[in-house]
Parts: sequence; structure tokens; C-alpha cells
Amino acid sequence: MKYRVLLLLALSLSSLGYSQSSPYSSVPAYPETYTAGSVAARTIDGLIFRFHWATEGLRENDLAYKPGQGARTTQETIEHIYEMSFIVANAASNKSNVKGQDVKLPFAEMRKKTLENLREASNKLLSIPDQEMKNLKVIFTDGKKNHEYPFWNVINGPLEDCIWHTGQIVSFRRSSGNPIADKDYFMGK
Repeated sequence: MKYRVLLLLALSLSSLGYSQSSPYSSVPAYPETYTAGSVAARTIDGLIFRFHWATEGLRENDLAYKPGQGARTTQETIEHIYEMSFIVANAASNKSNVKGQDVKLPFAEMRKKTLENLREASNKLLSIPDQEMKNLKVIFTDGKKNHEYPFWNVINGPLEDCIWHTGQIVSFRRSSGNPIADKDYFMGK
């Protein structure tokens, strides 16, 4: 009976997108060389690892938690990171971000897509030669006009914002009684 309960729990967590062996549960091996793309990719890999563990095992009451009036809930914070993950992924491929494309997904799907977007950006950046990094742009379009910014804006904008908000999720889940798993964050394992 005990093993059956554990199996059912494992299956239900798996169906929600939780997996200890997920490709996001550890930081991949570091690149052999330092390039502009590999450093940007490694920064994203650190975010992927932290976001994976910050959102692993969140419960409904964790998602609904907010520290006070005027603050976002954990779910709303995750939605914000999800939206920014598209900006990061699109910038790595010089694709436009179209305003007004707001897609609501259940938590597990949103979490998975956020991780996939960030992994896509990291993988793309690893293959970009240094001389081509300067050609990457953050592009926003409102349907009438494009607004372009250098890739630097991804680093100090949505990428750092995602890292910031991932830390908030960790703090929020502690406050809602579900602290983050103990991992070796320095080593990325």
C-alpha cells in the first residue's frame, strides 16, 4: 500500500511537469571557451536551474500567496517570468515580440514553456559567433512600428528581471510554508 501511494504521488507530480531528472534540474557542463554568446548562455543556464527549483513542488496555496496588498501573487510572478522568457528567446533569434499576445496557461504548462524558452535562448546563444552578437536585437512591434534595442537590454532588462523574480518566488514559498529544496546552487546540482 505504501509503495502504491508513492507511485501514485510520483505519477501525479510527473503529470504536473515535476521531475528530478529534468534537463533543467542541473546546470549543463560549461562551455570550453569564453565567448560573448557562451557567457550570455551560461547566465541563462543559471536562471533555468534556479527557476526550475524555485517552482518545483509548488502547491495551490503557494501559487496564491502574496506578501501584501499591491504585490503580485506567486502565480502572477511566474506569469511575468513566462512573458519575459519569450523576450529573451526572441532576442537570441532576432524575432519580434508582438504586443498583445497574452496566452494564459495552467501553471505546469507555463512552467514547462518558460524553461523551454530559456533553454532555446541558451542553446542559440552558444552557437552565435562573437562578431554576430552585436547584430542581436530586442524587437518589439505594435503592428505598426518596430522598436529595436541592442541585446545589452536583454541582459539588464528581462534576463536580470527574471533572476530577480525567481528570488521572489523562493522568498514567497518560504513564507507560504514550502521552502525550496536544498541544492548545491554554487555547483548547479
